[in-house]
Amino acid sequence: MNFILELLINAGVLFLLAALLPSVNIKSYATAIGVALVIGLLNATIGFLLRLPLNILTLGLLSFVVRLVVSAIIIKIADKLFAGFEVKGWAAAFILAVCIAIAGTLLHNILDPRPAVENGRAFIMLFNTNYC
Repeated sequence: MNFILELLINAGVLFLLAALLPSVNIKSYATAIGVALVIGLLNATIGFLLRLPLNILTLGLLSFVVRLVVSAIIIKIADKLFAGFEVKGWAAAFILAVCIAIAGTLLHNILDPRPAVENGRAFIMLFNTNYC
């Protein structure tokens, strides 16, 4: 269920940004859903293969930036795969990647509002020094 909701939200973000940015064109909302699906699949496969060596090279210190750059590359690949989807320039692809990342983060926080420790991110506890 969350996958379908995330797919529809990403398609909505793509469709909204196509209306706001003159360098992004999407033919229809159905095309936006297809593009969102392909971007998700490419990010899970090719994106992983691109992110892994870059994260090793940067020792994981720039993993957020690496993820955004790889997402922009994936968006440009999706641009070549779909006739009804056009992104003119790398700046527009990077803006799309940032907006999709923000929407995904907000959606994740809305759907799973538990504190970070309950989510499995226990490293935050390292900074909590209230042992008394």
